[in-house]
Amino acid sequence: MTIARSQNRCVTTRDCVAAGLSRKRFGWLVRHGHWQRVHRAVYVVHGGPPSWRERARAALLYAGPGAALSHDSAAYLRGLIGDPPRIIEVSVPASRTGDPSRGLRVHRRGHMPPSFGRLVSTSIEHTALDLVHRARSVDDVVGSLTEAYRRHASRRELRELVASRPRLRHRPLVTDVLCEADAGIESPLERRYHHEVERAHGLPRAKLQVARASWRRGWTGSPRPCSPTCPVTRLRGGAPDASCGVNAPEGTNRVSGRAWRAGRGGADGEVRVRRRVTSRTARKRARAACRVRRRESRSHHRRAGPAGRRP
Repeated sequence: MTIARSQNRCVTTRDCVAAGLSRKRFGWLVRHGHWQRVHRAVYVVHGGPPSWRERARAALLYAGPGAALSHDSAAYLRGLIGDPPRIIEVSVPASRTGDPSRGLRVHRRGHMPPSFGRLVSTSIEHTALDLVHRARSVDDVVGSLTEAYRRHASRRELRELVASRPRLRHRPLVTDVLCEADAGIESPLERRYHHEVERAHGLPRAKLQVARASWRRGWTGSPRPCSPTCPVTRLRGGAPDASCGVNAPEGTNRVSGRAWRAGRGGADGEVRVRRRVTSRTARKRARAACRVRRRESRSHHRRAGPAGRRP
């Protein structure tokens, strides 16, 4: 069925009836193991064990229009956690009613957060705060927020959500962690070292990683501190931005070597990051140009010979 292919091989009773399949027929398919019933009136159209994405799609179909994956399920889709959760969690409007189902946890919300995606799930900012609200330790709070930062969550939106949520556990800790993440702390281990080693023993502040330009991988880590005279220039809307460290202004992009193209370095050594490249052909051309420049540089060094060599 075409509808099943577009829904991770999941169908509802209404889909089957609309496709002209009688109730007796798909009842026979379920009884003989060709299809499986996941929730009431929701089926997967094969006899093997359903994958996590199929279970997530079945949960969305069961919850109805306006539902979205949230909490651990959204965190797995957004890359905040590595292992798929055993229980599928779905958020629905508070007015929605429904029967409980096995393997599904439903959260009713008075105000539904922004949701999008092929498997509709809450935004990364709302998902991170949902994880923080149920966190049991300081490391869990720090890990959720710093991982959201690494996944390019909006700092401004996170602060606005923290201020607007009437109920949020660990609110003072969340505010402190957001400020420390702006300063460059990217993991619970870094925060522990800063608080329990540097502050406790009066040690000098360590130099955190900042971004630098690399032809091969775009922006990579560098132990050099950021300064106003940094030679790396990032363009934001056509206006140059000379700061390249962790304290970059809100909205400044951390570019990736895959999706962004870098121009030639100027006479003063600066590297200018050009506009975003969305075309696959343009990305191939940019990579080919980088390879040509590397080959030219290597051939030049071979012709020049080792420095200081006497004839």
